[in-house]
Amino acid sequence: MIPYGRQSISEDDIAAVEAVLRSDFLTQGPAVPAFEQSVTSYCGAGHAVAVNSATAALHIACLALGVGPGDLVWTSPISFVASANCALYCGAEVDFVDIDPATYNIGVERLAEMLVAAERSGRLPKVVIPVHLAGQSCDMAAIHVLAQRYGFKVIEDASHAVGARYKDDPVGSCRYSDVAVFSFHPVKIVTTGEGGIALTNDAELADRMRLLRTHGVTRDEAVMEGESRGPWYYEQLELGFNYRITDIQAALGTSQMTRVDDFVERRRAIAARYDEELANQPLTSPWQNPDTRSSYHLYIIRLHKGRSHREAFDELRRRGIGVNLHYIPIYLQPYYRRLGFEPGHCPEAERYHASAISIPLYSAMSDADEQAVVDAVKAVAGA
Repeated sequence: MIPYGRQSISEDDIAAVEAVLRSDFLTQGPAVPAFEQSVTSYCGAGHAVAVNSATAALHIACLALGVGPGDLVWTSPISFVASANCALYCGAEVDFVDIDPATYNIGVERLAEMLVAAERSGRLPKVVIPVHLAGQSCDMAAIHVLAQRYGFKVIEDASHAVGARYKDDPVGSCRYSDVAVFSFHPVKIVTTGEGGIALTNDAELADRMRLLRTHGVTRDEAVMEGESRGPWYYEQLELGFNYRITDIQAALGTSQMTRVDDFVERRRAIAARYDEELANQPLTSPWQNPDTRSSYHLYIIRLHKGRSHREAFDELRRRGIGVNLHYIPIYLQPYYRRLGFEPGHCPEAERYHASAISIPLYSAMSDADEQAVVDAVKAVAGA
């Protein structure tokens, strides 16, 4: 079976991890700040806070921005559940902005419409979380304009978008947002095994997120509420979490970051071949906004005719093609249905869900694997 995603681990990656295993620090050592520096240097952001998952990064980003009970957070329905769950962890409420039918990202026109109605009702969101689906950035400049007008904060869920660009900037620069979050799960462009990072240009936000990732505990005398009683002394200032990433993971991430451009260029080359080979087939290939340069975490197609969605999945998998679906609209999950959401809440997202298929794309794919995917897709699409 050709999987839809797979990590690429080099001998240098293995050596970097081995060096940590032979060192004095397996966690809370120098490898974590070195990894954070590698990401800020690449993206051009001021600060980075590495944690044990992108979910943790989204959670502490919400908390650092003051999200709590009585607040409202909006995000895209076409994402993994963590993009919405992070707000619920804070005691806030969640709503969903329907997607753009071309990019499958959060629809800016729909967002503007919802904001007009929310302003009239006195129920504006505190935070909006646009999701860069498949590695293509949302229209962040337009979202930034709306944020300035309506006073909400912006967290980019850039879990898919390490190595992507928007206009002239790397995704993660936070030029149009307060915080940007990356994921380093094994199927992502860069991996630490499990892990995530929150980027920001706001030093106070970064300090708050660092505190939250380590139980809310500090040894920094400058921020203690009492007087230090010795080198052993620490204070818990907030109810934080154990969201730390290990030095083992961070070392792998730093090594992987040296190849991020190679990973992305290879993914883009595979996507270009798919574009060419599937151009005349009865399916929709990913449309790319000219202001963006996707990292192509995913390649999503939509079949026009022939087999049903389920039949197409089953047939492609029978042919050894590990297709997947990204994603079921979050609000259709049983948990969210119990919160009061119903089918029809985001019609475009539901149309997408009924026909979307993610086909294999990862940097280590062989030419033979690419051809096998193309041949199987053509056979199923034309059936």
